[in-house]
Amino acid sequence: MEELIGTQKPTHRILDPAQAIATLEGVVPGLVALRREESAVFGWEAVEVAIGTRLPSDFKALAEWYPAFELDDFLGVFVPRPGEERAWAGADDGPYSDYPADLRPPELVSTNLLSWGSSTEGDYFFWSVLGDDPDHWPVTICSRNGPWWHYEGGTVQFLAELVNSTLDPWALPPVDPEVTGWGGAGGGWQKKAEVSRETREV
Repeated sequence: MEELIGTQKPTHRILDPAQAIATLEGVVPGLVALRREESAVFGWEAVEVAIGTRLPSDFKALAEWYPAFELDDFLGVFVPRPGEERAWAGADDGPYSDYPADLRPPELVSTNLLSWGSSTEGDYFFWSVLGDDPDHWPVTICSRNGPWWHYEGGTVQFLAELVNSTLDPWALPPVDPEVTGWGGAGGGWQKKAEVSRETREV
């Protein structure tokens, strides 16, 4: 069984999704090339009914403005494509993680974990579904090296602070501020070292 090594808290918690996204765009300038000209329309209500809970506001806003993307050939952020929300949520139990209970820290054995990202090195990124307000769910990191930890800020703020080194990455490697892959409109995973406006397929 693994160990929960602690919790990090942001100095200032960003609750406004637009502000959180602007912060991430400032930290990862190449991300802006993928931004949609208009926000996409998602059937969030049907998805949330299907999985039995609302989703964090910053994550929904990120999906409305951006496709799935990868940072520094390392961290993949998996948002649904417009019109494919139900596929993202899954036909049965949705995006709930089936990470084995006997491999979790004791504190998280009975906690519902919702997946939103993973790394190329075997790290996993979840929300711990704790409480009725998804905007205050902690981000939970499962490191391939063993330690688990929480971040008490939103997903988007976590990404920004991981890239700009505001938070201590603990068992994660440093993440450079570059977009190295993204989901295309027709599906699949696009790869390019530097994202440009001309390559946008969202």
